[in-house]
Amino acid sequence: MKKVYLDSAATTQVRPEVISKMQDALASCYGNPSSSHGFGRTAKTAIEKARKTIAKYLNAHPSEIIFTSGGTEADNMILRCSVRDLGIETLITSKIEHHAVLHTAEALAREYGIELLFVDLDGNGNPDLAHLESLLKRDDSKKMVSLMHVNNEIGNILDILAVGKLCLEHNALFHSDTVQSIGHFPWDVQKTNAHFLTAAAHKFHGPKGVGFAYIKRNTGLQPLIFGGSQERGFRAGTEPYHNIVGLEEAFIAAYDHLEEESDYVLELKRYFIEKLTKAIPDVAFNGLSGDLEGGTYTLVNVRLPFDSEKALLLLFHLDLKGIACSKGSACQSGSDLGSHVLAEILSPEDLEKPSLRFSFSKYNTKEELDYVVEVLKEYGSN
Repeated sequence: MKKVYLDSAATTQVRPEVISKMQDALASCYGNPSSSHGFGRTAKTAIEKARKTIAKYLNAHPSEIIFTSGGTEADNMILRCSVRDLGIETLITSKIEHHAVLHTAEALAREYGIELLFVDLDGNGNPDLAHLESLLKRDDSKKMVSLMHVNNEIGNILDILAVGKLCLEHNALFHSDTVQSIGHFPWDVQKTNAHFLTAAAHKFHGPKGVGFAYIKRNTGLQPLIFGGSQERGFRAGTEPYHNIVGLEEAFIAAYDHLEEESDYVLELKRYFIEKLTKAIPDVAFNGLSGDLEGGTYTLVNVRLPFDSEKALLLLFHLDLKGIACSKGSACQSGSDLGSHVLAEILSPEDLEKPSLRFSFSKYNTKEELDYVVEVLKEYGSN
């Protein structure tokens, strides 16, 4: 049976050079980075080197990079500490954010009594910037905007420069969940006006269980996790040295090969859209995922013209054929609730049709995509 992995928006295959780097770290550099002896100093030096590497590529200061267990922790930490420490009274977000942001925002509204506002979306799922501006203008409360850069389900790309400019003009803090875009797009944090960004290594061919938060200097945030003095006292806990050097190796590779690999993946997306549209003429693409310019090059969210009976078993059938993809996001695939993102932008009729997210990487081939299209075509015609 063929095995085709088209779920890289959920997690990516780890690069061989990253695995090698991590194996070496586990075998030969096992000292605690907080220890003062040579073993510890070696590990600590490597962690600080990784911090400087990331900062250089993002045009940030090394002190603005805080290593975390991943994007979810980073999002929680930033939102919670901003409300707790910075006096945020109004949090503005959208209803199609990742649940790491949405559920945290809802919890903060309950716990701290902050006002939670949602920016309007157009039919494709793009935030209405005129409405965002009106929310920023509505009163004198201290505000924070949290909008993701690349949507993990439909691939829409936020005009982050425009949002950053609005936040700057209205003296609001700006947080963006950039888990789906760091490692896939070039960044210069000095141009975004963002105070906070988040990343996860496993989204760009690195290990799971490690990521980082970009926290602009002098924001005033205090620690969420207390204990030792790790991460400049901001995040206690012994650093997972092997994961951090793995993150660094994946990060360097992502940006050193960004142009060639993004061109290759974009061509895979273009090819898949072309082949699928010819094979199943009534297929549709949710959000801007079918747009080669308005959506990220890394994924498509496909709505298939299958009846409810076929829809029920589609994902199971693909799995039997060795094809890995997602029904909505991976975080939702075990839930019967369906996609909260698609529920915001599709009609009830379209929600009845099966939607699947196919996400690509440098490790995919056109031959694999031909196989997937043929399986979908055959399933729909039976």
